[in-house]
Amino acid sequence: MKLLTPPENIDCWQLPIPDAEIFYYPNFYEQVKANALFKKLYEETQWQEDDITIFGKTYKQPRLTALYGNNEKAYKYSNIIMFPKKFTETLLELKNDVEKVSPEKFTSVLLNLYRDGSDSNGWHSDNEKELGNLPFIASLSFGAKRSFQLKHITVASQRFKIELANGSLILMGGETQKNYKHQLPKTKRPLTQRINLTFRTIY
Repeated sequence: MKLLTPPENIDCWQLPIPDAEIFYYPNFYEQVKANALFKKLYEETQWQEDDITIFGKTYKQPRLTALYGNNEKAYKYSNIIMFPKKFTETLLELKNDVEKVSPEKFTSVLLNLYRDGSDSNGWHSDNEKELGNLPFIASLSFGAKRSFQLKHITVASQRFKIELANGSLILMGGETQKNYKHQLPKTKRPLTQRINLTFRTIY
């Protein structure tokens, strides 16, 4: 798995990954602002913990989640159905900031709270039918740095990872979700909490 490291002192970096369009902003928010936003998101978000069923066995999902939006359209994944709450002022602020550099205008945001290194998100593509044919995803990270991994669906040798920093933004467009799966794996390293927001359009 190839580790991708952005050049120093760069605002935006296109990841050198074939069959994908991924752009990384390592310092989308400066650290003081990012820390303040983490605190607001942690306190304001109505977190929930859902059950997931794998091979007939039911477990607690290894992270907390929340869905917010500007419409009433539900989001379905892994046999979980989430119904959106209305955007908070903080989420609208973040949405507006992201849309300044994104070609997409978003209707919804899925938040994930990773409480420590044992919380994770397994291999998947954001390709649910309600996201359209070529989903565009904008992902903000606050808190602990975590490893974001990608693997090509048909080319086994194409595997990459990048460390997503506090206050960073990653944009995934084009055929990224068609050609790649991604994950946030578990780690035994002692880590503090991380909040991830994935802005998307639900049709």
